[in-house]
Amino acid sequence: MSFRKDLSEWRIALVAWRLLVLQASHPVVAAGMAEHSTYRGHPWRRIEHTLGSGRRLFQADEEQLWREVQRLDRAHRRIRGTAPDGRAYDAHDPATRAWVLLTLFEAVAAMRELGGDPYTADELDTLYKEFADIAAVFGLPPGELPATAADLPGYLRRTTVERLEFTDTARHLLRGVLNEAPCPRRLAFLGPAGWRVLRAVVARVVAELTVADLPAVYRERFGLVPTRRGVLLSRVLHRGARAVFTRLPERCRYRTPGERPPARPRRMPRQDTRPPRLDRFFRDVLDQTGDGHLTARDFEAMAHNVCWQLELSEEGEAAVYAAFAAWWEQLRTGMDDDGDGRIGRAEYVAATLAGIDRDPAYLERGLLPALRAVFTAADTDGDGLLDFAEYRVLFGGRRVHPAELSHGFRRLDTDGDGVITVAEFLRGFVDYFTARAPSAPGTQLLGRA
Repeated sequence: MSFRKDLSEWRIALVAWRLLVLQASHPVVAAGMAEHSTYRGHPWRRIEHTLGSGRRLFQADEEQLWREVQRLDRAHRRIRGTAPDGRAYDAHDPATRAWVLLTLFEAVAAMRELGGDPYTADELDTLYKEFADIAAVFGLPPGELPATAADLPGYLRRTTVERLEFTDTARHLLRGVLNEAPCPRRLAFLGPAGWRVLRAVVARVVAELTVADLPAVYRERFGLVPTRRGVLLSRVLHRGARAVFTRLPERCRYRTPGERPPARPRRMPRQDTRPPRLDRFFRDVLDQTGDGHLTARDFEAMAHNVCWQLELSEEGEAAVYAAFAAWWEQLRTGMDDDGDGRIGRAEYVAATLAGIDRDPAYLERGLLPALRAVFTAADTDGDGLLDFAEYRVLFGGRRVHPAELSHGFRRLDTDGDGVITVAEFLRGFVDYFTARAPSAPGTQLLGRA
């Protein structure tokens, strides 16, 4: 029995949305998500980041744990400000960090309880000691975390009653965001109509399941009444998952990175793919908020996501943010004709094509300096080359199939020497933006069409 192991069990996904709602009910977390997160446009990524960080915190050795804590410190350093209601917020607030950490522990305990196999008091005490030893690396002041597992229910009740709010962010997570969620790439075969139907069903199921699964004190505090269907759904899903997963071999029961089926080969398009590629780049890369427009916030989010993957010094992180800010300024100056601080998709594609056709140095004034900063950040050993391990850290992730990752690396490594130079790296992106035929190496940077 181990907290680390139980956190990696696949059925933790059943309480993932419940976890997000509890976190987003803390006013500091809600303000940070509203002002700095792109969860509305990328809800799946928010879950990946939350659970992925939890795995790195609680399934790593001491050195990796320390690196993850430092990475979180860097990622949250800029998440501070004043909410619309005038309250100041700071992601480094000790009480907020304690709440976020404890929701991970509470989610595992809830997974077991909802599945009909709750921990005994002794088991809970053992697991909480394991959790507390790891959480201590964050250096929280004494008293921020409950001293023992027996103190946890009282802490959760006090925090729910005294600190939590049914924030707009929590309400939107529960009632709205899944009704707007973009289609995951793996379900693209459904088409827009098919995805809209499935999305409506998933949103309804997740909302009813989450309300039924939330702690009773939370439901009482905010007047949330579970439906009969939600209660039945909760019982069937959790107990059914327990019955299935506890009988599986460990390699199938627990999450292990890198085990995915091979990708099916896809046909290459025959027509000039430049406009569709730019349209895809806008949707998949630039429009981080998912609202159909580019703003300064989208470029800050891109810089954040680059830095999130890497272990950078404060100077290195500042260089990435500055380069993305300069890229946004170039686009804003050339494309935002009405001065509203936003650039639409059609506007971006048309203006980018016109700029490339008109001026061979067009990309050098925005995109390429940002990419040089990304390359420098990813080149962790400073040898001026990206090997596959460095490339994987930068571009890998749970949404990227290993076969696609390897394919992209080979396409950029044009001389086949096993490393990518900065020239090869930049040339790939230039190909993506400028090549009219689909045969150039960089045209498949976002996967094979």
